[in-house]
Amino acid sequence: MTEAVADFVWTRLAAWGVKTIFGYPGDGINGLLGALQRTDLPFEFIQVRHEEMAAFMATAYAKFTGEVGVCLATSGPGATHLLTGMYDAYSDHVPLLAIAGQQARNVNGAHYQQELDLTSVYKDVAAYVQQAASPASVRHIVDRAMRIAKAERKVAAIILPNDLQDVPYEAPVRKHGNTFSGVGWTAPKVVPFEVDLRRAADVLNAGEKVAILIGAGALHATDEVIAVANRLQAGVAKALLGKAAVPDDLPFVTGTIGLLGSRPSSEMMAECDTLLMIGSGFPWAEFLPEEGQARGVQIDLAPEMLSLRYPMEVPLQGESAETLRALLPLLQQKTEGGSWRAGIEQGVASWWKEAEDRTMAEASPVNPQRVTWELSPRMPDRVIVTSDSGSCANWYARDLKMRRGQMCSLSGGLASMGAAVPYAIAAKVAHPDRPVIALVGDGAMQMNNMAELITVAKYMHRWPNKTWICCVFNNEDLNQVTWEQRVMEGNPKFEASQTIPNVPYHKFAELIGLRGIYVDDPAKVGQAWDEALASPVPVVLEVKTDPEVPPLPPFFTFEQVKNYMSMLGKGDPRERHLLVDTARQVLSSVLPGSKT
Repeated sequence: MTEAVADFVWTRLAAWGVKTIFGYPGDGINGLLGALQRTDLPFEFIQVRHEEMAAFMATAYAKFTGEVGVCLATSGPGATHLLTGMYDAYSDHVPLLAIAGQQARNVNGAHYQQELDLTSVYKDVAAYVQQAASPASVRHIVDRAMRIAKAERKVAAIILPNDLQDVPYEAPVRKHGNTFSGVGWTAPKVVPFEVDLRRAADVLNAGEKVAILIGAGALHATDEVIAVANRLQAGVAKALLGKAAVPDDLPFVTGTIGLLGSRPSSEMMAECDTLLMIGSGFPWAEFLPEEGQARGVQIDLAPEMLSLRYPMEVPLQGESAETLRALLPLLQQKTEGGSWRAGIEQGVASWWKEAEDRTMAEASPVNPQRVTWELSPRMPDRVIVTSDSGSCANWYARDLKMRRGQMCSLSGGLASMGAAVPYAIAAKVAHPDRPVIALVGDGAMQMNNMAELITVAKYMHRWPNKTWICCVFNNEDLNQVTWEQRVMEGNPKFEASQTIPNVPYHKFAELIGLRGIYVDDPAKVGQAWDEALASPVPVVLEVKTDPEVPPLPPFFTFEQVKNYMSMLGKGDPRERHLLVDTARQVLSSVLPGSKT
């Protein structure tokens, strides 16, 4: 049989190491699907319920494997549905290849059905986007797309007209107007020059109060970060995408930073005289030292991220682990047990006690913080945890103590709702032998995540480890935005936009062959986690949580307090309830051990 263009595409992608494709069918890609059906290459095609979920899954697959994630969609609406997941990859610097179909070349530009200018659609999100025009062009288009995605950790997009997919493949010929591309890319060793490393060491050695902030770029530099932190007697704060980079059982790790972060992280940044930032694009500059307060050193593989959030004295382009290994011999050992490190460790110990008190405060019916607090010590050693971007992300950020060997992620830069379940599916596809847990708000479940539970039911038989849990925080409220309306805008809860239907998510799980567990008693939350973790089939654990437990920031600004008090005078429909819950949370912060 003559090799068609579609056959060549899969053969070429296999040569690049692609094994998994997340997608949804359509007539714009029938040629590609036919070639995938007849190939002997070991591809795994994961059929999703919606193309947006395919792109989210491909993004998460890349995060949890380090490989290029690949998603596939048909022309027109299928291709545009990919965009949110593609932007998720773009925002978090994740290598992604999107393959989209297109209508036949003869009707491009004719306002034909499902014919869109996809090159223009994708040009903002993709570092490389190209529509193939001839069989010979497909070779270099695939090669460039994969190389750019891998080497630059960016999004690439290939657009293949449906008629081109079925024609015989023709290799480029040796004459003017042709090019001969090849497969392969090897990651370089990216380390700054020694003179720049010495400049960085001089700054860090001079510091008396060194703070370290790490992000996703430090995920593979755990030992190096710990070694540098101990050499400098520094504390380590974590941006949300770097939550798994260093374990939380280290006494000098202050936890996450920002609105969802811890008090010791904020205090360390407010008091430090030197800042070392590693592999992080943490966006909220108001949580970093004031400009001029601290001298700064930054390490990042992406030069465009250097000196972006804080004016760094020594911005270094380099891979985190390699650069820290080269930097470590130049750093002087600071005196152990000094007041700076001791103060950080005292603050961390106090914070974890405060967090426990907050989680045990009464609520109606279940304090949402208790859900993650009870999970934390129960997390299996090799667990992968994903989170949605609603209020549950607060509890994920603050209450889960990550240990070595565990992984976690969420939609970081884009902060999109609806990513937790597709992330968790991709985690299981990438690592079928590892337990996976998704933390999801009821808003995201209703938006799109309920449908993807069907995908779990479809593929769970392939997983040797069946532990896959979707924990739903059911509070009948778009809770994060409700609190933003109250605290940022000074407005009471707008029930027309914020209140959502009460759906029995655990019963839906049972309808499709999963196990459902429902909890509305705080004393039974731990037991429910035990049952879910021991289940022989995937589980939806639904917890009826209190929407009026406030996601308190590490500190309050005058503007936030003013807005909150202003809101109370406007008649919030849950005013009495939220006042009681807010008082309980604030008192837990100032009266350790309080169970009010």
